[in-house]
Amino acid sequence: MKFDDYRITPEIKDNLAEMGLKRPTDIQFKSITPILKGEDVLAIAQTGTGKTAAFAIPIVHKIQEQKRSGRSEGIKCLVMEPTRELAQQIADTFERLSRGTKVKTFCVFGGVEQDPQIARLENGIDILVTTPGRMFDLASQGYIKLDKVQILVLDEADHMLDLGFIKDIQDVVRLMPKQRQTLFFSATINEKIKKIAYSLVKGAAIRIQISPKDPVSKNVNHSVAFIAMDDKRFFLARLIEENPESKVLVFVRTKVRAERVAKALERAAVESVTIHGDKEQKDRFAVMQQFREGSVRVLIATDVSARGIDIPNVDVVVNYDLPDVPENYVHRVGRTGRGLQKGRAISFCSQEEKPLLESIEALIGKSIDLLTIPKGDYQETLLLHNDRPDKLKAIVDELEKLEALTKPKRKK
Repeated sequence: MKFDDYRITPEIKDNLAEMGLKRPTDIQFKSITPILKGEDVLAIAQTGTGKTAAFAIPIVHKIQEQKRSGRSEGIKCLVMEPTRELAQQIADTFERLSRGTKVKTFCVFGGVEQDPQIARLENGIDILVTTPGRMFDLASQGYIKLDKVQILVLDEADHMLDLGFIKDIQDVVRLMPKQRQTLFFSATINEKIKKIAYSLVKGAAIRIQISPKDPVSKNVNHSVAFIAMDDKRFFLARLIEENPESKVLVFVRTKVRAERVAKALERAAVESVTIHGDKEQKDRFAVMQQFREGSVRVLIATDVSARGIDIPNVDVVVNYDLPDVPENYVHRVGRTGRGLQKGRAISFCSQEEKPLLESIEALIGKSIDLLTIPKGDYQETLLLHNDRPDKLKAIVDELEKLEALTKPKRKK
């Protein structure tokens, strides 16, 4: 089936063609028609499979049809996102699909001045894409009214409905009409979150699940190497140097570690940028733009950037630190191998992170391929990429600890 075969407005079809999209992906094929019919949908699919367009295409069509018939009043669709970067990205997709239509999309998030946002809201919008904090601020001041909302979208639903967001979602629902369409989209979801999702809809939501047994895309070749925690920076520098043309996205556990890794790469003459919650919003957007455009090819990020961010042509994802939450592994490695492209995901696992590796493998249902590093190769990497010559003796002495890390054979 092609997009031309759908009963959607010609403008949307033209926009899809301009975006190079001719045929729907599996998640789009299974979601668009039920959404057009007004059904509640709970959709779970791998990252990089086109989930955003799966709900954006039918939403833009439905609102455009209403505006053509003269039924146009207030915010008609609310799309809630867990991060500012993701909110902006989703809003951009809506705007691209809405070109040539009368549908107006606006993105609201914190970290920036609210006055320009208020001015834009007062001019009238149809689709509001937002993060919870700023939305509630503007709603409490009377600038955002949700009493006309017909469609609620919870993107990255597992994250939006976890303990940190469930109260926000429940408060939002109270501000909206009881008769509405509710859409949940995510790459991962568990039974507890699924029950919460069903509690927010009146009927039984249609559950659409694509490739549930393998949450990681087949386009991603993922592997793991056992590396001592203090040695990871040397192997990261080596990997970057050995892939001079590649765009590399590095995930670390904390904001502090992001800056420390960037400093270590700087000492090794490797340029990189960081993104995390302590950065000003304008700086976060600027960093993302640099990485997207390729002016900087190494981005060091915390998990704030793992959720749904669509960065084109990421060749390698490095799990410098293994994630504490196994599901975040899926979101991280999903930043590469998107669409029809191939990608690599390499994890650095220290001795103390082995339980995290086991949890990840249990989640994805298989062992991750092991990259064995011979002792001589390991030592050579430390000697060549060491940024503190005065520490060389201590580094060599530490190599004996590696044997305890690499000797045990892992089950396949």
